[in-house]
Amino acid sequence: MKRRLLLSAAAWSVTGIAQAQPAALLAAAEAGDITLLQRLLDAGTPVDSRDGRQRTALLLATRANHVDAARLLIERGADVNAKDDQQDSPFLYAGAEGRLQILRLTLAAGADLASTNRFGGTALIPAAHHGHVETVRELLGTRIDVDHVNRLGWTALLEAVILGDGGTAHTAIVGLLVQHGADVNLADAQGVTPLVHAERRGQRAIAEILRRAPRRPVTPG
Repeated sequence: MKRRLLLSAAAWSVTGIAQAQPAALLAAAEAGDITLLQRLLDAGTPVDSRDGRQRTALLLATRANHVDAARLLIERGADVNAKDDQQDSPFLYAGAEGRLQILRLTLAAGADLASTNRFGGTALIPAAHHGHVETVRELLGTRIDVDHVNRLGWTALLEAVILGDGGTAHTAIVGLLVQHGADVNLADAQGVTPLVHAERRGQRAIAEILRRAPRRPVTPG
């Protein structure tokens, strides 16, 4: 309650309204304060106001998983692809951290499926790494590149095996990736395939999925 009063005071201060509105919008988004967000936006505060780290109000709402705040900001025209100084956007962050409801909102608002994070990965790769099964399923329902390779030389399939724990979630993700045409022949920068990585890590269920997966013809280098 105290925080909300402080935010309101900052937003509607007669002497400092021009300076306070963007800061108040960011704070309201981070707090999930829908009422204050609406008032600030109605007063003309730029919806894509940024903080010192170049984070927009929508990115702050996404980080805090405030779905209603994110929905309001998107309805008011917030850029779902706007990146901060760490190359995170609302779309990329929602994918990486399994913010499924917000991810769906960003997809409906024109998320750039080819956009990449600071590691050169699409939203699908960290989603696979972190074991977010439903997020991976949602992304695979789009035209996202299932075989995109990041700067580490890893695809979503490689990352699910190398950085995953081999448990139920990562096994399900490997299955989904294979079902959606992931190339099981694509090796890492050292020439190690997902199957070999799975075998080395004792990920038996994943290794079995990979053994049974259809294999594309290997094109001579």
